Amino acid sequence: MLGSVPCYIPFVERIGQQEVWSFYDDQAKAREVKSVTEIRKADGHPVSTFFELAMKVAELQFRNREHVLLFRGQSADHRNRESNTSLKPSLFRPVPKTGRNPDEIVLVERFRKLEEAERALIIHYARQRLLGVERLKRHRILRWTLLQHYEVCATPLLDVTHSLRIAASFASQQSRGDAFLFVLGVPNLSGAITASAEAGLQIVRLSSVCPPTAVRPHLQEGYLLGEYPDMSGYNQKELYHHYEIDFGRRLVAKFRFNPRKFWKADTFPQVARKALYPTAAQDPLCKLAMTLRKGIENL
Repeated sequence: MLGSVPCYIPFVERIGQQEVWSFYDDQAKAREVKSVTEIRKADGHPVSTFFELAMKVAELQFRNREHVLLFRGQSADHRNRESNTSLKPSLFRPVPKTGRNPDEIVLVERFRKLEEAERALIIHYARQRLLGVERLKRHRILRWTLLQHYEVCATPLLDVTHSLRIAASFASQQSRGDAFLFVLGVPNLSGAITASAEAGLQIVRLSSVCPPTAVRPHLQEGYLLGEYPDMSGYNQKELYHHYEIDFGRRLVAKFRFNPRKFWKADTFPQVARKALYPTAAQDPLCKLAMTLRKGIENL
């Protein structure tokens, strides 16, 4: 039963106490893993082609029936101080100049910019007469969703996708060496927003909460992961350790591949960047996001 949740429930629970089946190192076959730390510390399981990746993910979906699998592609495997793969929402990521976790001053400023962006979003959204403005005013998670997916400012949400091909294409975009595909396990999905007190997660299905004119989230088959309940400000963040605010704790598998050899134009071509990122002429939310981004940069 969902409702008020004690503040001591961790932000992101580990994938579960039961063993999961995984690919994460050079071993050829999937095997059971007792601790997600094994997956996070590993170099990643090498795959040569998209077809090979798809077949191995199909095995994971069959063997890990209790989880829904979502995907995130990256051009690098970012690690924390313990050398574990780290998949943090942008608001809680380390400060670029120092590489250290954000302190109180940084987090307070990030939350302040987020609040300003929310207010501006409502104003501009209403001016454009887009569908769902009343829902946007009422639900903070919806405002965060648009601000995160259109890269307006840092938020407590992490972009993932239900499409393996989209995730692998994202990973290939700016990779100079191996690209990485992360498989995350989440509870069963139901409706536009799934909230799980047991897992400490909210999963937002972008196609159900964004207006139909918002082309990008529909093309990307996007989802967003966030904490449950919402982490609304710095004072609530103080109740959690930095290591808890990390979706690396939900890893089921980690793959790596060479983008230059991975894609096959005649069977499984990479999704082009222009298909992943529609223009402002095609997607009115892109133009709105650019306006909001400029306003945030001037704060």
